[in-house]
Amino acid sequence: MTWSFDSHIHLSDPAYLPEINLILKQMEFLKIKACCVSTDVKNSLETLSLSQQSDLVLPFIGIHPEFANDDLEKITDLIELNQNNVSGIGEIGLDPTYVKNKDDDKRQVQVFESLLSSAEKLHKPVSIHSRKSLDDIFEIMTSYNTKNALLHWFDGSKKQLQKAMDLDFFVSFGPVMIYANDKQTLLSKADPSKILVETDGPVRFSRCFEMKSGQVSFIPSVIFCASKILEKTFDEMAFLLESNTKRFLGI
Repeated sequence: MTWSFDSHIHLSDPAYLPEINLILKQMEFLKIKACCVSTDVKNSLETLSLSQQSDLVLPFIGIHPEFANDDLEKITDLIELNQNNVSGIGEIGLDPTYVKNKDDDKRQVQVFESLLSSAEKLHKPVSIHSRKSLDDIFEIMTSYNTKNALLHWFDGSKKQLQKAMDLDFFVSFGPVMIYANDKQTLLSKADPSKILVETDGPVRFSRCFEMKSGQVSFIPSVIFCASKILEKTFDEMAFLLESNTKRFLGI
């Protein structure tokens, strides 16, 4: 039996709380597992709690660059204490959108490098936020021997995509790909063995999704779109993505 994976979703976000039991049942029915990423210490604790409710929830804990001023020592301790239960480290990375001064920039780098060190030490995969910061991410990552790295919601150039492939990174594409030609082009240029799919929910999506928050139930549509771009059957694409995601997770 082939399982699908949402490789990056904030399933422990409060937006999902009212319907989380229904979502978990839906995941079981659709045979979808979710890499549930976190944004800060509090949310990481919520992610760990959610993962105890269902083995379909694969917990990733960390500090998102927007919340780089959160307690770094607490999150590294939390990772250490839960190393046998955590599937990966994330969402971590860099984002100049949230940088107001040099101190903010230094802090983002400090948090990112510290959590990369944790991932390297514990042999955990990382889910990376790289908006407007891909070149800096590439430069930093060359100093770390992380198990596997995912550039989630890849939004770089073709040249940067090739650099990601050269560095043996995974890249993921979400519902936007269904209606965005540039994302479809990037997918077609990526190494098929390095492609994953995601929703990044509760981010909202326009066009055919009518500004609805990302749901794991969107994943089959993303797989179908990818299959058409790569000229595969749905089943072939689903099998490829399952294999890719398992390699990313090391399972």
